Amino acid sequence: MSLAAPGDRLSLLCLGAHSDDIEIGLGGTILRWIGEGKQLDVYWCVASAGNERAAEARASAEAFLEKAASYSIEIGAFQDSYFPVQSREIKAWLLALRDKVDPDVIFTHSREDAHQDHRELSKLTSNVFRNHLIMEYEIPKWDGDLGTRNTYVPLSEEALAAKVALLLKHFGTQRSKDWFDKDTFQGLARLRGMECRAPARFAEAFTVRKFLLA
Repeated sequence: MSLAAPGDRLSLLCLGAHSDDIEIGLGGTILRWIGEGKQLDVYWCVASAGNERAAEARASAEAFLEKAASYSIEIGAFQDSYFPVQSREIKAWLLALRDKVDPDVIFTHSREDAHQDHRELSKLTSNVFRNHLIMEYEIPKWDGDLGTRNTYVPLSEEALAAKVALLLKHFGTQRSKDWFDKDTFQGLARLRGMECRAPARFAEAFTVRKFLLA
């Protein structure tokens, strides 16, 4: 199945709890679709990013979306690690987003993600956006919460290499973390590529709970 052909416009709402989440979860997909000539209109929203991480988030988003047809970047101010107790305020933020955008596809965190912020944002996304295609992406971490996915986007070696290079370039605050490196991102993409028999061996994987075949 294809969501759009080269030359077609496709509107995306990308939601991330933290400054590097969107890039890790679907950065390769964004770069692939742009490289294929799909005209992406992207609303890129990061719920929590303070000070230095906010600057990283904006610079990274601009780099990933440099060749998109159009884009808008929104950086929220919710408190990192405390999303469950900010649920009411985050829902209001998402409702305001719903009044501004009507995307073809929404990307958000996995419902089963072990990080409380990721999980809360995913739950509220599906609650607020009931009439949209939602694709839940994954974030590797020490919790070992990677699960079974049912939707894949194959990546070329070039798209994956560009994704990894941009991640390592823009997120200096994260480089000290033992999981934030080329091997992690390439290794996960190789496993997901194996699962879907991706032509170039790499892929990003998602969970789709509901979709309508017309």
